[in-house]
Amino acid sequence: MIQSANKILVPIDFSEQSLIALEQSYNLAKGLKAEITLLYVIEEAGLISKFFSSKQQDTIKKSIQEQLDKLAADVQKKAKIKVNTLVGKGSVYLKINEVAELINAKMIVMGAFGEGKRKKRFIGSNALGVVRESKIPVITINGKVHRNGCRNIVLPLDLSKETREKVSKAIELSKLFDGAVIRIVSVLFTTDEFVVNRLTRQLGQVKAFLEKEGIECTAEIIKGIKGEETLAQNILEYAVKVDGDLILIMTQQEVDFTKYFIGSSAQEIINNSSIPVLSIIPLPKKDKTLFPNPY
Repeated sequence: MIQSANKILVPIDFSEQSLIALEQSYNLAKGLKAEITLLYVIEEAGLISKFFSSKQQDTIKKSIQEQLDKLAADVQKKAKIKVNTLVGKGSVYLKINEVAELINAKMIVMGAFGEGKRKKRFIGSNALGVVRESKIPVITINGKVHRNGCRNIVLPLDLSKETREKVSKAIELSKLFDGAVIRIVSVLFTTDEFVVNRLTRQLGQVKAFLEKEGIECTAEIIKGIKGEETLAQNILEYAVKVDGDLILIMTQQEVDFTKYFIGSSAQEIINNSSIPVLSIIPLPKKDKTLFPNPY
């Protein structure tokens, strides 16, 4: 077997959304020189476990494995990427994170939603569960139509203490996608002149830092209407306006909060975005620095 240093985990249930997520993983795998691992999780509390005997379950698992192997062979032939397969059993989101750690995956790419009534259950128990407890970046994909590759990375900034880490990840992704433009956006719900001027200066510093790194970028401040709009709504509208291909968010608003906390804005973006969302968890550090003035 050909081994590579990096692995991308793609949970598969053969739904349309999971197959769309798989297709979106090809360019990432090529850019990262990574293998793809397809994972199907048989739910412990699902229909298979409840209503079929152990022998019947073994037959079903064998059938699933055969379907996965066929899909892997098709992907290897089409995308020229090494693809591995695994079938697991347990809680879906727990098993996904367990396998990600087991294979030392660099990233998880998964469909965000199921269909119909299953959609709400899937959001609560799986997609957000994976993001909430994952130790590695997770890309959740909801929309049906996506560009092949990535030209515009939307980078929402609140200039918190995770700004440097978030910008570093955006730079890494821009280079991975052959110079994707980074679209910095900050949302303000105040007209206080001092706050606006401070944010404008800081955004300028971040923009200058990116340009010094050779990254094409733009920076924009959106003035939201307090009580009528949410932070997430403004970010999602901006992402559509600039034809974004990926939105990069931090899933924890404060590193000091509970280990498994996801901010309400992050949840709203993950749930409602038709554009793929990359969720990363801040490193456990207290770096309150932003960027030095480059001038």
